[in-house]
Amino acid sequence: QVMLVESGGGLVQPGGSLRLSCAASGIIFNINVMGWYRQAPGKQRELVASITSGGTTNYADSVKDRFTISRDNANNTVYLQMNSLKPEDTAVYYCNADIRSGRQRPYFYYWGQGTQVTVSS
Repeated sequence: QVMLVESGGGLVQPGGSLRLSCAASGIIFNINVMGWYRQAPGKQRELVASITSGGTTNYADSVKDRFTISRDNANNTVYLQMNSLKPEDTAVYYCNADIRSGRQRPYFYYWGQGTQVTVSS
């Protein structure tokens, strides 16, 4: 089984920073795109940032220039550096990855369990 485990969430004051980490484990042959989504209470889940295996990134307008997504392919890990955090960034953040477990296996999207990020004074 492929598992995604997030860490790094917590409580931070406005203007502060957090770094989220998501490590994929299990039988992994290749990981294509990886990304971070978030879902606030009463709102739909939205894409925060994504990164391809080649390093191409994409950001939601609301986080552009504040958040940075990166990945360590050798360790099957994706990171989200969050700076200048705002109360509206408060949400459960979910890691997502497009993974295949073998050359002859199809790609599937996997989700982490979610990590809470709360920005409040």
